[in-house]
Amino acid sequence: MSPDSGAATTLDRRVATLDHAARSLSAASDFGKQVKLPRVLEALRRVLQLPGGCAAVGARAAGLEAAGLFLGTDWARPHILIPSLSTGSLRSANADTVVLEAVSDLRLLAVAKGDLEHPMISAEQANDHLSQVLAVNLSLLFTAPTEAERVQQGRMAEVSRALLNYLVTEIGYEKVLENLVDEIWRILRQRPIQVDSVKRMITQIAVARANPDVDLGASGLGADRLISSLYGTTEGCREDPGVEIYRTRVESMDDSALQYEATGFARSMHDTGLVSPYHAVLLRFLLGKGEYLLGEAMGLSSTGRDSLLCYHELVRSLIEQAVHVETAQCIYGLTLMLERGILYQPPVAPALWRQLALRLSPHSQQRLTQVFGPAPNARAWLLSGVLSVLGLPLGIGQGDNPTCQSARALSMWAYNDPDYLLQTVVWAARDDEIVMHFEGRPISSRESDAGVSTALQHDLDPVSLLVVPHLDRIYAEMGRQCVGRDGDPHRWINPEFHGWWSGRGFRINVDVATGQLTDLEDFQRHFYASYHPFYNGNQPVIHPQPAGIAITDSAARFVGWHAITVLRVNLDPESKMRVYFYNPNNDSGQDWGDGVVVGTAGHGERFGEASLPFEQFASRLYIFHFDPLEPGESAAVDRTELDRVFGYIRRSWGADRLPAEPVADEQVQTDGH
Repeated sequence: MSPDSGAATTLDRRVATLDHAARSLSAASDFGKQVKLPRVLEALRRVLQLPGGCAAVGARAAGLEAAGLFLGTDWARPHILIPSLSTGSLRSANADTVVLEAVSDLRLLAVAKGDLEHPMISAEQANDHLSQVLAVNLSLLFTAPTEAERVQQGRMAEVSRALLNYLVTEIGYEKVLENLVDEIWRILRQRPIQVDSVKRMITQIAVARANPDVDLGASGLGADRLISSLYGTTEGCREDPGVEIYRTRVESMDDSALQYEATGFARSMHDTGLVSPYHAVLLRFLLGKGEYLLGEAMGLSSTGRDSLLCYHELVRSLIEQAVHVETAQCIYGLTLMLERGILYQPPVAPALWRQLALRLSPHSQQRLTQVFGPAPNARAWLLSGVLSVLGLPLGIGQGDNPTCQSARALSMWAYNDPDYLLQTVVWAARDDEIVMHFEGRPISSRESDAGVSTALQHDLDPVSLLVVPHLDRIYAEMGRQCVGRDGDPHRWINPEFHGWWSGRGFRINVDVATGQLTDLEDFQRHFYASYHPFYNGNQPVIHPQPAGIAITDSAARFVGWHAITVLRVNLDPESKMRVYFYNPNNDSGQDWGDGVVVGTAGHGERFGEASLPFEQFASRLYIFHFDPLEPGESAAVDRTELDRVFGYIRRSWGADRLPAEPVADEQVQTDGH
């Protein structure tokens, strides 16, 4: 007997066991299914571990779903599944989670191929979902499991890879890479400060590009544009020669060749928001060539050039200390900082000179070195982070932790008060302590107890890495000092924590004690009268305002409370009134269910902004601040528009928070008889 026939026999035996377990599951009651389910999951795991296992499970996916495999899980509603969440499922240490994700994907493959009709999802939607799943998990297709994955997942790490290889064989690379390229562009349009994950995805595309067996199809051009932005931006580095060879080439170039290189890098940087390491080599070399070529290499407008010329010594010092091959991304932050003209604010330039000479505490040096590595050095990493935050105030992301308040504060200060931001960075990095005042009393981050985040996060930019832990403890301490007061503590915390420009008026539509919605109509009328230009005398938002959102998932179910910043309210290109806001999440493009999909591009958004039509935004709002001296015209708010807002609330997070509908008088009388 050949090894192949032996494996086939083993597969047949395990499939027979699976079929028997599936029949038992199907015959059981809803309550009894929970008892039968572990046996089915175990049988599935054993089948998926064998060659041919994916095909065997795929052929049975419809039967498994009908038997109740997905009962009570999100996989039971495939139309709400989010492809990006498959990454967590396929890398989960829980074998059952990996199995359920695998069976769900194989079920959708059957739908996509037309072998199965599903009442909740079409073949086109299933195909699109799978191609996105493959795109966001592309690294699993090209790499073997790491040691950490083997320890965490065991043999299930191979199951995830076998599944993706089977899916891509059935679907093809062309659609997958097209989706991946689209996903990268969607993220880049939000101009995040942290771009390591994007660079990793582009590297995976470059690996696929070099494989002659992979057909990139129509996505090849877009892929080349992304790859070249990092590895072959200009003529001088077209074939990715390495930074040392490129440095020798630059040293031998005449002024016209240098200008050609400078223009090429600047165009690519402004196009993608990504900076090539070769760009750093060129910019440092141009320090000896005069301001004109420096301005060309950063692609500066007249405003940026004026800033460069007025503060040329400061800018040169910033480039010397902050711009290295490892920190090349900060060139984009430096460029946008010059374009914002904030150096003309009297305290900012002196504060940056202080930053250049800053001595970091041993703790700050250790933390920066631990996360970003020893080269170039901790101070250069922090300075590069400061430039990025000042240039991209809306590019700050909070990482995987509940510190949205602190991330929002950093963004708001960088946007509205860069002097104060630079002061907090110095306090945190030099003194290991930040002191803020709450109602006249000082609060020290050093003397405060733990913050709302339970774990020390590392997936942060250099400024957030040092400052957020201090802000988090201060925010939590302010909350503790509000214990015993009636209502939501953000009424008192937000103006003290974020700045004087936070409106002193405060509205909330949730009863803190019960979680039930209260004064809904009055709340919405007040919000419209404060922020909607048609009802507030056409008054634009002057300062960014803190607000609270009830986040919902793609099925419109309540997930949690979240801090955002209202930036502006304007008509979009289609003359629809929209709220443009900052979301501290790393990705603002989210599906909040019931047709509420947060836009990040294409609706008049500036880089880093999220947006929603006014009524959809209002439907997820639960806290806002306002100026009590500017009341607006709440009585004039259109009744029909309010009803649409209430409809969105009833169909989502307000479904179980609204009081029961009053029974009509006629109904009461009828029942009474």
